[in-house]
Amino acid sequence: MNTSRDPLDAPRAIEAHGLVKHFGNTRAVNGVDLVVPTGTVYGVLGPNGAGKTTTVRMLATLLRPDAGQAAIFGHDVVADPVAVRSMVGVTGQYASVDEDLTASQNLVIFGRLLGMSRADARSRAGELLEEFGLQDAAPRQLKEFSGGMRRRLDLAASLIATPPLLFLDEPTTGLDPRTRAQMWDTIRRLVAEGTTVLLTTQYLDEADQLADRIAVIDHGLVIADGTAAELKRSVGSATFQLTPADRADAVAALTVVERVLGEKATLSPEAARITVPMPSSDRVADVLVALREQNIAVGGMNVQEPTLDEVFLTLTGKPQPDQSPSDDSTKGVAA
Repeated sequence: MNTSRDPLDAPRAIEAHGLVKHFGNTRAVNGVDLVVPTGTVYGVLGPNGAGKTTTVRMLATLLRPDAGQAAIFGHDVVADPVAVRSMVGVTGQYASVDEDLTASQNLVIFGRLLGMSRADARSRAGELLEEFGLQDAAPRQLKEFSGGMRRRLDLAASLIATPPLLFLDEPTTGLDPRTRAQMWDTIRRLVAEGTTVLLTTQYLDEADQLADRIAVIDHGLVIADGTAAELKRSVGSATFQLTPADRADAVAALTVVERVLGEKATLSPEAARITVPMPSSDRVADVLVALREQNIAVGGMNVQEPTLDEVFLTLTGKPQPDQSPSDDSTKGVAA
């Protein structure tokens, strides 16, 4: 999704400062600050129970903050909730559809509730059923649907209208890889057409693929914010690995690599593989030129960037979260 312009220069779709929410003695959100530019995908990562879902619900006016302030396109979520609701769409972790109705009937009802004419609602329902691969299931009651089919219908329902701001709370949980990729394409299309998306996800590669900026939330607080590249750099530099074509050149190649990059390299004798920190991938060309000048042929090489998994583990002290929603989310507590 990333563009050449700095998204922070854009007008703000969301601006929140010091959001706090308690559930009994549990402080689910502990002073969250967020700034989300318009026309971007803003990813929110965090372990189960970190406060992601509770934060989304406050921003969407589904929960009232206990402290702090938040505005959606300049409208305060507490003082002007009606205006906020007119500009947002929300897809939660669980389906909000009627199991006794057919897929088509569910979508038509959503359209009618949003003020569409019956004809427009039916037309839009047909478009979405096709987009999410549910056209053949349109006349079936939802009680006959699989979990993945229900999830796709819930996503379709959230897109009946195209709001300026769309909250997607773990939208691809439970989807098969093909449908997940289709959802990614849908998100990209919506943003290209002007919609802003706040995306919470348990899939780190999803945030890496889609998000212009990412916030990491833990214990109800934003502990890091930046582009995927910035967050990766915060936990360490990239590494450069090179294997000479002739194992006999390994030591000479190591000397060249260290001289050009100014970094201490390590050599794996078994594989004759050289590994060295890479401050900038632009330096790869310098290394290759220097090796050629020494008549050292390269058998293979790669630059390994830190991953979001490493960012997540470093920042939260926890491994990559599991792929299932938290039990707390069913109670309105942080997820």
